[in-house]
Amino acid sequence: MSTKTKTVERNGTSKSSEDTSLWSKAFTSNSDWPDKEEFLDVVYWMRQFIGIFIGILWGLIPLKGFLGLSLFMLINAAIVYFYCVNFQNINEEEYGGTWELTKEGFMTSFAGFLVTWVIIYSGLYHE
Repeated sequence: MSTKTKTVERNGTSKSSEDTSLWSKAFTSNSDWPDKEEFLDVVYWMRQFIGIFIGILWGLIPLKGFLGLSLFMLINAAIVYFYCVNFQNINEEEYGGTWELTKEGFMTSFAGFLVTWVIIYSGLYHE
């Protein structure tokens, strides 16, 4: 029974240190990513943040229509691609190619962007 408790305590402390190292790897250039899923998780959550941020920005500016949608897609894809290739210097072929990195988490980011954009724009400019 006591060995089981020690194992749980060890797992609990190692988990928090893994989270810290994941954050530091995400913001450190040329990090080593032995687990591909960790890197894809970083890309996914970065994309969610970008979507909400751009949605707030587009609602405040106010941008409308196709211009706002196309600018979001272009900016979102460009930021993620340059983060992966230039900042982290990963080989995109290891992750299934450029297209796989570009579409990782894109639709959920797009949904968050649309909801945020519509709420901010409607709240500020719609009567």
